Amino acid sequence: MSKGVQGNFAAQVRVFAHDAVSLNPLSNNQIAGTSDRGVCLYIGGQGNVEVKMEGSSTPVVFKNVSAGTFLPILVTHVLSTNTTATEILALY
Repeated sequence: MSKGVQGNFAAQVRVFAHDAVSLNPLSNNQIAGTSDRGVCLYIGGQGNVEVKMEGSSTPVVFKNVSAGTFLPILVTHVLSTNTTATEILALY
């Protein structure tokens, strides 16, 4: 059973966020609440986004992400080193 999935929908993945937290200012620390599962991201201001994804400790840079983009990836960290995007929200 997937984490957070209940009732008759146990075989389906959750597709809607139930909470959002601003990651501004950025920290290289693990995002709160991501020890078991990563969070998706909303990017409010265009730029690059460097992350550590749920399944790997190797950083990945998503380049030139447009403002207003929802990134359907599961991340545990947004790193300040190569991130130029702004107004980033963690979606739980």
